[in-house]
Amino acid sequence: MGKIAFLFPGQGAQTVGMGQEMLARPEVTGLFSRASEILGYDLADVCTNGPKEKLDSTAVCQPAIFTASCAALNCLKADQPEVVDMAAAAAGLSLGEYTALYFAGAFSFEDALRLVQKRGEAMQHAADSLAGGMVAILGLDAAVVERLCEEAAQGDVLKVANYLCPKNYSVSGTRDACERVAQMAEAAGAMRVVPLAVAGAFHTPMMASAAEALSSQLASTSVVSPKIPVISNVDVRSHSDPDDIRRTLLAQLTSSVRWEETVRALIADGFDRFYEVGPGRVLRGLMKRIDRKMPMEGVEF
Repeated sequence: MGKIAFLFPGQGAQTVGMGQEMLARPEVTGLFSRASEILGYDLADVCTNGPKEKLDSTAVCQPAIFTASCAALNCLKADQPEVVDMAAAAAGLSLGEYTALYFAGAFSFEDALRLVQKRGEAMQHAADSLAGGMVAILGLDAAVVERLCEEAAQGDVLKVANYLCPKNYSVSGTRDACERVAQMAEAAGAMRVVPLAVAGAFHTPMMASAAEALSSQLASTSVVSPKIPVISNVDVRSHSDPDDIRRTLLAQLTSSVRWEETVRALIADGFDRFYEVGPGRVLRGLMKRIDRKMPMEGVEF
């Protein structure tokens, strides 16, 4: 069957109407009921009916994607338990790292959801407090994008936030700096430059207040050593010590997401079969750009 790794999506994978066919399954119904009790609102209704503006808000979409990914995981456990039992590593794109750690047994569903809820609210508050943005830059090498960020910063915050796949990067910073780097990237020959519809400058020092807000809850949350390796976005390493896991999750808010390196590290370690577990198809699209020949299946919600 191959050496299997599970990959979990992050913010942006949500769509209104996701999971409608699965919500009646007992593996899903109970999970969403527990989530709604913790969150204080009907999460299934928001996923099914929106409105889009509510589902897309950072404070709501993060617990929604986490719960939807856990629901897809539950369905996979029911339908193909042998696949779940054989999964030997996991990783997640930003928010998805929490799902990966939950799957690996580092914390309970309830504790993970409370962390994700706090994370989303803290990131939303930080974004509301500081005028920032993100821009996707396609078609340029990483070194070129990094140089453009240095030149366009001009004293403002601006850095590569997401190293997604070859020649596909997103940069974050102040709105003025994002506008400057967008113009410079177009002049440098980028295939596409797209301002992203996100709340703020994620994965930059502008999220420092969010990390501070999350730190106390992480400190009081029970974290145990994962049963399988979970590759961190921050340093492309797995961590078994609970305090190291807490530190990397906090650092993740202000650090770049090194997704391409994460996937390549798993492939170099012999993983040759991947599953994208959760809403959307973003990770499968990135895999095609990283290694087109690598098999990757989807377990969608």
